[in-house]
Parts: sequence; C-alpha cells; structure tokens
Amino acid sequence: MLAETLLPLGKLDPGLREPETPLHIADFGRLSEVAESVGYDAVLVEETKDDPYQLLALGAAATTTLGIGTSVAMAFPRSPTITAMSAWSLQKLSQGRFILGLGSQVRGHVRRRFGMEWHAPAPWMRDYINAMRAVWTCWQTGEELNFESEHYNLNLMVPLFNPGPIDHPQIPVHVAAIGPNMCAVAGEVADGVRLHPVCTPEFIDEGILPALAKGAARTSRDPMDVEVCMKPLVGTAPDSESLARVTETVRARVAFYLSTPSYRRTFELHGWDDIAIEASRLSKAQDWETLPTLVHDEMLHTVATLGTYDTIAGQLNERYGSRVDRIEYSMAVTNSEEQQVLSGILDELRTSKRAPAEGAA
Repeated sequence: MLAETLLPLGKLDPGLREPETPLHIADFGRLSEVAESVGYDAVLVEETKDDPYQLLALGAAATTTLGIGTSVAMAFPRSPTITAMSAWSLQKLSQGRFILGLGSQVRGHVRRRFGMEWHAPAPWMRDYINAMRAVWTCWQTGEELNFESEHYNLNLMVPLFNPGPIDHPQIPVHVAAIGPNMCAVAGEVADGVRLHPVCTPEFIDEGILPALAKGAARTSRDPMDVEVCMKPLVGTAPDSESLARVTETVRARVAFYLSTPSYRRTFELHGWDDIAIEASRLSKAQDWETLPTLVHDEMLHTVATLGTYDTIAGQLNERYGSRVDRIEYSMAVTNSEEQQVLSGILDELRTSKRAPAEGAA
C-alpha cells in the first residue's frame, strides 16, 4: 500500500482530533517538505476551508518526488473545463505527480451552498469526467473539442484559451464514493475510488468491490486497474494510557457517522440499523452527550482501527492490506525520534499488496 496523509501531520480524520495548530495556507509548502522527508508517497487536500488547488500548487513547488492530490475536491460547482485547467496546471507544475480526486457533495450543499440545481450524482459524475478528459485530449493532441452528453455540451476551444500539450498528460482521476452507483461509475471511467472512513473490511468486500467490478465490466476494464484508496478511522498513540484517551474521541466520531443517514449502509450490513436510527434521533435532538454511548465496543473496534504506534501498522495491514492500494495514515511529528517511528510505520504499510477480489476473472 502507498501511504498518504493530510496536513498538518497528526490530523487523522476530519473532526476526529483537530491539531493544536490548524493548517495555515502559508505553511503548506514547508509541511509538504516534511512529509516528503518522512517518506510519504503523497500529501492530500480535502476541499473544506481553503481552495485545494492553491494549496497543492504550494506543495508541488516545494517538493520533488512527493505525490500531490485532492482526496476530495468538489466537481459539480465547477465546470469540467475549469477543473480541467486546474488539474492541467498542477500536473505541469508537479511534473506528473498530481492526482485529481473528485466528490459529488450532497443535495443540500449543491442547492443551498453552491446555488445549483441537483441531478442524480452518479450519471452526472460520469459525464463530468468524460467531458473533462475531452478537454484534456483537445489540449494535448489538437483534436477538435466536441463533447455532448446529458449534462454537458462542449464544442468551443479557441487558441487563446488552449494551454497546449504537457509532458505528463495522463492525469489520474479518483472518485469519492460509498454507494453502489458511484462506485460503479468509478469502476467504469475513473482511475481510482476513494472510500469513506466507515467502510469496514466486510463492507469493502460485499459492497465496494462488487460494485467496482460491475462498473469496470461496462467498459471491459480489469477492476484491478482501478486503485482502491482508504482513509480509515484510526486511533493511535505512543502508549496504552494515551490510547485510552484517544479511544473515547474516536468513539464520539463513530457516533457522528452512526447518526448520519448517508453512511448507514455500513452499519446496516453489520446489523446495527436500529442503533443507527436511534443515533439519528439523538442527533436531531442535539443530544451530543448520549450519542457516543450508543457505540458499543464491538461496533467501535469494527469501524475503527485502534492501536499503539508499535501495533497500528500490523492492524491496518491485516484489515486493508489485501483490499487497498493507497491508505491514509498520520501522526504528529515533533522530533527526530517520532519521525523515525512514523517512517517505520509507513515502511511496514508498504509491505501489503492488494489482491484480486474473490471470484474475479
């Protein structure tokens, strides 16, 4: 497995444990250099508070071998041509190290935060990726731009707005997905699928991989050619006493996911749908103190991976090593000793290799 991280180091999951010093855009280049020196394969950015493409330009300029990518950048609020240009620029700047990860965002945000009309996300994403690649082909080969689909009709590219060919035109496109339809679209047209932290090994085996294979079959692709990327919900610490404190923070994060209907598929698979419904009720009532008590230990240890620094890599390898090509793992680094510990964990994670799904051709 290749090892990836958000910045700053130690930010394990959105909202799980905020770093003492929040990420500042001016620090991104320096922090990317640190990640490169530790031995990460890539740094990722989620589109939340800063423009992800601007952050990654700083990271690309400050490094030479480190991959850079959006784990999730919003697709639909930007036209395919605008995203194509951002990706083209970053691929050129990084000399081929960029990965474009796209997400659909939920209906309420598309309508009420971005002011756009809502469409079924899976076919919309398929059209989006194909439209974007048509723009890239136009720029790289000089072929006339002529793309028509349900959602996009692109047929104008004048020389003034054509950046021309680049040395590394094959930009990997990943899709953030948890549902069967979007996973199938990833298998059909994308280079990778980026999974949500609640995706347990059982959910990957029974939900993600079959949907990925179904989509890949539509275009006669080998599903093994589509990278599976996991951001596991991890709780880790240097010793058992510290881990006990982190564990309760992780429990509260699992409770948040438990209460969110969009992530209910995983909990239903494990027979916890009644608890998930109760969690949603408590969330609506804003009973945040009671909510974590619904997460019993079996659920906690099924959804999250908890371990000290000397055991966490082995646990992650056991859970995800045969299922995943890329994994996000991070821990804070404040001195050379912690840097050595982290480098050792990353090396151990790389010993795992994804295997073809059972029954695959």
